[in-house]
Amino acid sequence: MQNKSRITSILNATSLSKELTGFPSFHLSELILDKDLDFQLPSNLRLGHLAEKVVAELIKSSTNYEVLYENIQIIEDKKTIGELDFIIQKRANNEILHLELAYKFYLLAPGINTKSLSNWIGPNRKDSLKEKLEKLKAKQFPLLYHNCTKSNLSKIDIDSISQALCMLVSLFIPYENKSQLHPTYDQAVKGYYLNLETFLRLHDPEKSYYLPSKKEWGMDASENQNWTDLKSVEDQIKTSLEEKKAPMCWQKHQGTYLSFFIVWW
Repeated sequence: MQNKSRITSILNATSLSKELTGFPSFHLSELILDKDLDFQLPSNLRLGHLAEKVVAELIKSSTNYEVLYENIQIIEDKKTIGELDFIIQKRANNEILHLELAYKFYLLAPGINTKSLSNWIGPNRKDSLKEKLEKLKAKQFPLLYHNCTKSNLSKIDIDSISQALCMLVSLFIPYENKSQLHPTYDQAVKGYYLNLETFLRLHDPEKSYYLPSKKEWGMDASENQNWTDLKSVEDQIKTSLEEKKAPMCWQKHQGTYLSFFIVWW
């Protein structure tokens, strides 16, 4: 995994607005950063924690914000009841912000109203944008005001802290989708999804493929150097689908690059 490509992919990811999430938004574009920013990333983190690490390093590298706390575990009666992602401070006015981060991949469920948050679902149908936002509202943001949190952050006036969400999403729509999307959703669309039958029907011998690991999801397919033919990926795709896991696939064809999911449902 190329560190710089991973950093760039998260820095350039679409952040959903308050209009869609209901929470004040924090956009990574607010950070004042060096144009050639690069830093080392751990190789043993899952995608969500990797995104948190990238964002933490971005904030620390900025000239207008600093990280006061990160990954704050809140413990009650020797049991972890939750975790706050970041407490950051704006250098210009010392404003303190509780920031929650999410880096998610959602597919537009077929045949239903595109305006509903519940229609954006995980590739394996195990979660949804609506469920994520409900969890943030019911658990993550209220956690700041828990008595145990106040003891952890005793040097800060909890009541003076603002809260914001950095909701980074990559969205995928059904193949040949004709639905009208909200402009922010439209901006976040990175590709489409289809089933195995359609994928095989669309195959052309001139097409090359690569199945990125989950830690590579969201990166730019055009930067990939490892391409192979259909035969080399077909068995792996079928195995994933049998296990009810939708693989992401990158495709190279005549100088163009596509990113899509092949779904089992």
